[in-house]
Amino acid sequence: MMPARLFTVARRGALAIGLAIGGLGGLSPMQAAAQSAPACRAEAVQLRGDWGAARFSVELAQTPAERAEGLMNRPSMPMGQGMLFVYERPQSSVAFWMRNTLIPLDIIYMDETGTVQRIAAEAKPLDETPLPGGSGIQFVLEINGGLAAAMGIAPGTQLRHPAIPQDRAAWPC
Repeated sequence: MMPARLFTVARRGALAIGLAIGGLGGLSPMQAAAQSAPACRAEAVQLRGDWGAARFSVELAQTPAERAEGLMNRPSMPMGQGMLFVYERPQSSVAFWMRNTLIPLDIIYMDETGTVQRIAAEAKPLDETPLPGGSGIQFVLEINGGLAAAMGIAPGTQLRHPAIPQDRAAWPC
């Protein structure tokens, strides 16, 4: 069995190699999926930025109960999956924590247009320290820890999803 930290480094290295190859004329699997996927589907998000584009299959957390449960008590999550938290309107203050969350996550906070404002990178499993996203946050995407940095996802990256009001979306469907 590979120690968790070593696995994380190995996984990140493999992703970096895939992204480097993508930058040399080919596409990584996530980038290829983003380019060939239909414009908008409830079970998927697309991200784009200066770094390229990617697609993640997502579960939606739209109700208070779904948002409270999130990804708690899950021993793993496939690399191309995540969870999208959707609030009815921009929040005055949003903070997540990792209570009962067993896997490291990148928590990506976005405004009402779907534009990334802040990333809590590699949030530690089971840590109850609040990870603030700030004010004006309406969407939050959780993906496997380390993926955002490995892919280049940063503030300014845009998310496409039908939950974003299309008249305000930075990247409409």
